[in-house]
Amino acid sequence: MTLSGYHPVKREVARRVLEMLVKDGNIHPRRIEELTKRHRKRLDDEMKRAANEVIKELGIKKLHPDLVKLLGRLRFRTSYGQNVLQHSKEVAYLTGMLAAELRLDEKLARRAGLLHDIGKAIDYEREGTHPEIGAEAAQKAGEHEWVVNAVASHHEDCEMVSPYAVLVSAADSLSGARPGARRRTVAEYIKRIERLEELANSMPGVDQSYAIQAGREIRVITQSREV
Repeated sequence: MTLSGYHPVKREVARRVLEMLVKDGNIHPRRIEELTKRHRKRLDDEMKRAANEVIKELGIKKLHPDLVKLLGRLRFRTSYGQNVLQHSKEVAYLTGMLAAELRLDEKLARRAGLLHDIGKAIDYEREGTHPEIGAEAAQKAGEHEWVVNAVASHHEDCEMVSPYAVLVSAADSLSGARPGARRRTVAEYIKRIERLEELANSMPGVDQSYAIQAGREIRVITQSREV
C-alpha cells in the first residue's frame, strides 16, 4: 500500500489513522473521523514539543508562536530524505560556531540558521520559493532584518546584506553535503566516507581513522609520540 500527498502533516495523520484502522479492523466513517481528530491533536502536541526542544537546546529566546508552529511542522518534512527540522538544527549549530570564530553574535547566527528553511513548512500551500515564503514569515513575526535577509538569501536568490547570511548559506551547504544526510547511491556514500577518512589520515600524527554515524563523527588512532 502506498500513501502519498503534498501536505506532510496530513499525510502523517492519514498514515497513523490507516494503521489503527487496519489493526483493529473497525472501519466506518464515524471511527475514521474520531481517529483523525485524535491523531491531529497528538501530532500538534508532538510538533510543538519537538520545536520547543530544539529551541531550548539552541538557547534561542522569544521566538514568535507562529514560527514555533512552523518549526514543528518541519519534523515531518524531508528534503532529499533529510529531515528538515534536524537539518535546521545542524545549520543553527554550524552557523553559531562559525560566528563565534569570527567574533560575531553567536545567538543571532543560530537564530538565522534555525529559521533558514522555515518556508518549507508552508511552501506546498503558497506560491513562491521557500526562501521567499520563509523570509516573509520571519519578517511578519518581527525577526531582525539580518535574520530575514539570511532566510531570503541562503540560496543566493537575493543580495546578502550581512555576514550572517553568508554563514547561513555556508552552513546549509555543509549540512546538506554531509555523507549520509541525504539520499544518494551507495557508491556515492562510500566514496564520501572514504574521502573523510583520507582527510583525517592526512593529518600529522594520525595513524588510522574511521568515519561513523553517517560521517557525523570521526574516530582516530594517533601515534602518541607525534601528537
